[in-house]
Amino acid sequence: VLGDLSVTSITPSSMRLQWNVPEGSFDSFMLQYRDAQGQPQALPVDGGSRSVTVPGLSPSRRYRFHLYGLRRGKRIDRVSIDVITAAEEPEELSLPSVEPEEEKPQTEAPASYTSPARAVLGDLRVSSISPSSVGLQWNIPEGSFDSFMLQYQDAQGQPQALPIDGGSRSVTVSGLSPSHRYRFHLYGLQARKKVDHISIRAVTEEPEELLLPSEEQKREKLQTEAPSSDAPPVQAVLGELSVSSVTPNSVQLQWSVPEGSFDSFMLQYRDAQGQPQALPVDGGSRSVTVS
Repeated sequence: VLGDLSVTSITPSSMRLQWNVPEGSFDSFMLQYRDAQGQPQALPVDGGSRSVTVPGLSPSRRYRFHLYGLRRGKRIDRVSIDVITAAEEPEELSLPSVEPEEEKPQTEAPASYTSPARAVLGDLRVSSISPSSVGLQWNIPEGSFDSFMLQYQDAQGQPQALPIDGGSRSVTVSGLSPSHRYRFHLYGLQARKKVDHISIRAVTEEPEELLLPSEEQKREKLQTEAPSSDAPPVQAVLGELSVSSVTPNSVQLQWSVPEGSFDSFMLQYRDAQGQPQALPVDGGSRSVTVS
């Protein structure tokens, strides 16, 4: 059973929702809504999660969110909520044109002002790279932040902003272009003010060659026939790959591993323009939503 669906934070371009599950459990969740253009959107959520941040919304607009609880790809229960995004506040979370603006010295603040506990962003590093995504990690050596905001410019030079929960220490930026250099700016926010920021550059990988099944089988055969003095690893086998849900702009796939285990998975496909795409998946996962 799905419990109450409520809003925990609102900005002009994002919204954070949370819920509870008073009885039983779900394999996963699916949040559905219509964007500012009236197009249906679907956001998959892991079954262990109890909150989600919805980015890319429009300011001062009413949205209706439907949260579905799924078991074996079937919708078991649903809760809904209507929410209006906050009004535009460009002075606080405006995107940098190229570089972030220098912060004003804190000495300009009135002496009577009591600042919150100091929070400092530590190192920002790249944890994973694929042709279409970059994984980033950071630490907080001192204090804490209410939330984070990752900003960058896409391959077309358009500014993008990705809101992140204050408890997170990593994020995967997807939908990137292969072999492209990006500069990411991570901001730490307290009371919706930018308190600290760190930046890093990363270059996405070249697109991998997509092999036909017959070619993959030939390659695997050659690998198994190759002599090796090392002891072979425990055999791992992929089971059936099936479709668990379909929407106009997403497909959820699931699979099994009847024998052994894998470090990770890589889902490859060609998009509507014929461009190869690669989606990395954690080795413990048994499902993925392609949006």
